[in-house]
Amino acid sequence: MNTILFLASFLTFVEFNCENLFDFQHDSLKNDIEFTPEGDRRWTQRKYWNKLNNISKAIISCGMDDKDWQIPDLIALCEVENDTVMRDLTKRSLLRNANYEYIVTNSPDERGIDVALIYYPIHFQPIKHYPIRVKPCEGMRPTRDILYVSGRIITDDTLHIFVVHAPSRYGGEKQTRPHRMLVAETLCGAIDSIRIACNNPNIIIAGDFNDYADSKAIKQLMLHGMKNASFDAKGSNGAKATYKYKGEWNSIDHILMSQRLYDMKIFGKINDQSFMLEPDEKYGGVQPFRTYRAWKYRNGYSDHLPLVVRFSLPQHVQ
Repeated sequence: MNTILFLASFLTFVEFNCENLFDFQHDSLKNDIEFTPEGDRRWTQRKYWNKLNNISKAIISCGMDDKDWQIPDLIALCEVENDTVMRDLTKRSLLRNANYEYIVTNSPDERGIDVALIYYPIHFQPIKHYPIRVKPCEGMRPTRDILYVSGRIITDDTLHIFVVHAPSRYGGEKQTRPHRMLVAETLCGAIDSIRIACNNPNIIIAGDFNDYADSKAIKQLMLHGMKNASFDAKGSNGAKATYKYKGEWNSIDHILMSQRLYDMKIFGKINDQSFMLEPDEKYGGVQPFRTYRAWKYRNGYSDHLPLVVRFSLPQHVQ
C-alpha cells in the first residue's frame, strides 16, 4: 500500500509599483517625452540602467525573512512602460540569473504605462493569459488594462492572478471615484466568471488600486469573496504603509486573495529595507527613497514600497 506524505511548500508573492519605469526611447504613439534624454527628466541610458538595477535589488530583497532567503515566486509590477523594459529587467539587469519569465500588457494608457507579472517557471507555469480592457466611462481617460494570468503551481493546483493599476485620484478623489469603481466592477465580473467555471478557485488580485483598504472599490471586491491579505502589513524599518503623502502613511497597494489562499497565509509585510528609505526631513521619520525628489534626480527606487505575502502550499507525494 502506498503511503502519502504531506510536505509544506511555500510561495512568495510580491506587489510593487516601480514608479515610472520607462526606457529612454521615445514612443511616437505615447506621451513619454518626459522620460527621454531630451525630455524634462533628462532620462538617459545610464539613469535607465540604474533604475533597472535598483528595482532588481528591491525585488531580490523581498525574498528575505527572519530565517532565510528564497527568490520571490511571483511579482506583480505596476508602472512599467513596455516589453523592452521587462526584457531588460528580467534578462539583462541584476535579475538576469534568476531565470524569471514575464507577461506584460500593452494598454491604451496615454503615457504608455502598463502592468506585468514576473514568474519563476519552476514554481508557476502559465496556462493562459490575456489583458482585460476597461472601457472608460464619461470623463475618464483611457486606463491600464487588467492583466489576467492563470497557471499551475507546484501542488498542481491552478492559480488565477489579476494585476491591476487603477486610475489615479488626479482631479479629486470624489470626482475620480467612479473610474476606480469601474475597475473594481470589471474585476468582480471576471472573478464571478471564474467561480462559475471552477470549484473553489485560488484567486489573487494585486496592484496599485489608488484607494485605501476602506474604500468603496476595495469593499466591493471583498463582497465578492476576496480577503485583503496585506491589510495589516507593516515594515520593520519605520514604514507604516506602502506610500507616504504629505507626512501620512497610507497603503494604496493591496494583495487580495480568495478565502482558501488567505487561510494559508504565513505572513504579509512591507519590504522597507533601509536602502529603499531616506529621512523625511519635512515631516519626520522616513519615507520611500524615490528616483526623483520633485525634479532632482536622486538615483532612488520608487515612491512606493513592495508588498510581500508568503503562504504555505500542502504538497503530497507517493
